[in-house]
Amino acid sequence: MANVKGCELPDDLLYDVENMLWYRPLADGSYRIGGTMVAVGMAGSIAAATPKRAGRHVETGQACAVVESGKLVSAAKVAFAGNILDSNEDLMENPGWLENDMYGRGWFVVLKPDDAAAARAALLTAADAVPQFLDLMAREKFDGCAGN
Repeated sequence: MANVKGCELPDDLLYDVENMLWYRPLADGSYRIGGTMVAVGMAGSIAAATPKRAGRHVETGQACAVVESGKLVSAAKVAFAGNILDSNEDLMENPGWLENDMYGRGWFVVLKPDDAAAARAALLTAADAVPQFLDLMAREKFDGCAGN
């Protein structure tokens, strides 16, 4: 598992650093998507999470979910266009999963990319994401997840 200033990045996931999202490849070519430990650490205590519903299409850079914390309201923007196959609507009643189980129950949606090759090209492995997360954390003046 990669680690960036105390923030864990599981090796079996892919990452979109600028949007601070993780992507778990699924057998059917779709991806389960959620917020990284970096995102949660920067957001602080999560008050609410609202994923988009299944059946919707999202374009590159559009939100697949909205997360509210004590510090901000943030759109979770996808790295590639696709159709939402599944939505974690249980997250709306259990937003704490984003803090306590962000790589498990704290996922937002399952997205089937319009273009599989372009989707994969938009994402980084954990090892490749580390330097970019370090740069992002420096720009945002975020010291890391040690206190989380």
